[in-house]
Amino acid sequence: MQIIELFKSAIQSLKANKKRSFLTIIGIMIGIAAVIAILGIGDGITKTMYDKFGNNAKQGQQTTEIAYNPDNVNSTVNGFTQEQLTDINTQFGGEIKNAEIEQESDNISTHADIGDTTKNVTLSLLKKPTHSVSLVAGKNFTKNDLEIGEANALMSEKVAKRQYGSAQNAIGTTVTANNVTYTVTGVYKSQEQFTDDGNQNSYGVDLLLPKSVYYQGDSAKEGNTLKLTFSQGTNASAISRKVAKYLKKNSPAATQGSYQYLDMEKALKQFSSQMSIITTFISFIAAISLFIAGIGVMNMMYISVSERTQEIGIRLAVGATPFNIMMQFLVEAVILTLTGGLLGFLCGAGLAHLLAPLLSSAIGGGGIHIHAHISLDAFLLAFGTSAAVGLVFGILPARQAANKNLIDILR
Repeated sequence: MQIIELFKSAIQSLKANKKRSFLTIIGIMIGIAAVIAILGIGDGITKTMYDKFGNNAKQGQQTTEIAYNPDNVNSTVNGFTQEQLTDINTQFGGEIKNAEIEQESDNISTHADIGDTTKNVTLSLLKKPTHSVSLVAGKNFTKNDLEIGEANALMSEKVAKRQYGSAQNAIGTTVTANNVTYTVTGVYKSQEQFTDDGNQNSYGVDLLLPKSVYYQGDSAKEGNTLKLTFSQGTNASAISRKVAKYLKKNSPAATQGSYQYLDMEKALKQFSSQMSIITTFISFIAAISLFIAGIGVMNMMYISVSERTQEIGIRLAVGATPFNIMMQFLVEAVILTLTGGLLGFLCGAGLAHLLAPLLSSAIGGGGIHIHAHISLDAFLLAFGTSAAVGLVFGILPARQAANKNLIDILR
């Protein structure tokens, strides 16, 4: 029997029992959809973490950071200076593509004197005027203010009301941060700490200050974060650890604080491994429904074989071999499971994309927005698994049909 005729015959047989075929397909679809949804969310979480915290290897380079943490939070000592930067480039110039001191400008946590009270505040630094905030009192920064270095500040409405009772009362008051006293010239509407895409909001802070005023003199060339850039393929983690170790031994600031390199790649690999174990375990539980659906396929095929005994006898009488009979029923089982598998893949992918944003909300914002990731491997898994279910659970009914004796059928 030609392959095309075999498929046509199988499809016609399935159409003859539409309701039974439909219910069997639904069983396979549910099992495959559950597995694909779990894998899509699990892979999406892992990919999101790598995109947010991993090295920048996809763009042809890797970047790492070494942070200096002073023992005294009020310390004015910076962990990195131009002299240290020159020293690092001399010592590791052949291994590091570029090293630069990174001065914080967004979401800085520090102490500030607001009026006559010292408070823990968050602030962002501006190099040019912004229209991303909505003023409720006073005036915004102008280009001229920032160019000439006017020591002015914008305060959030939340801080203004808490400290002075109203936004208008805060205008003209002073704020002292990083040994510079600023005059509050505007109060802006408070914003959320994180943006809709999960990143930190530069304007969801207590204060907005001019960057050129905040960093003056030596502080403009110093900082507590060192950014290292490596060519793709370099062992960035190993070299970064060597630089941190060198700083601990040779930096003058090491006696007043500590240098720390957080190996995010290592942490992400561990997270990915644990996530894979969890996803596999949950997928295994979900796959139990596939086993149950497979039994349903076997049951349907046994019923089909029983109902079509006369058809089998006629085909054997006109020259069909037992192999032809077995292949027809086996193809019917595979068509059923493949249809359910492909529909399950589509439903599972849709379900994963639907649940991922809900999962992001469930973890409380946190700056992380999860997106489902459906890979080609997931599609091949759905296709291969559904085909395997059809073969495994369809082989016994198909063999029973092939083993029927023509003489017994005629009797």
